[in-house]
Amino acid sequence: MNKQFFKDAFGWGFILWLIGYAFGMILFPIVPISTIGWIIMPIGILITLWVLLKKVKADSFQQYVLLAVVWVSIAIVCDYFFLVKAFKPVDGYYKLDVYLYYALTFVLPLLVGWRKKSIRK
Repeated sequence: MNKQFFKDAFGWGFILWLIGYAFGMILFPIVPISTIGWIIMPIGILITLWVLLKKVKADSFQQYVLLAVVWVSIAIVCDYFFLVKAFKPVDGYYKLDVYLYYALTFVLPLLVGWRKKSIRK
């Protein structure tokens, strides 16, 4: 593990989570709560793909796997403390959009890592 990997994993992982969190706070007073995740998700996917393709400098598929684990861990922990515990949503927080968000946070780095690996060969 090198400094670049820690920047890619923890730096970008937190920044991506923070972007979604900020969008959520902006949308909170404007749209129904049940739609916030669905509105943010396409934007988040595009931003995440841009980060993975242009900013992440992982050298191996194994690094992308570890990156996926770190990113989804950051998302779960930060969501729990900064959304679930802080706001105590009456109808709960964990719904289909949140589970899909966690799955995509894990799968997108794997897909990009696999694609980059296959292009190198």
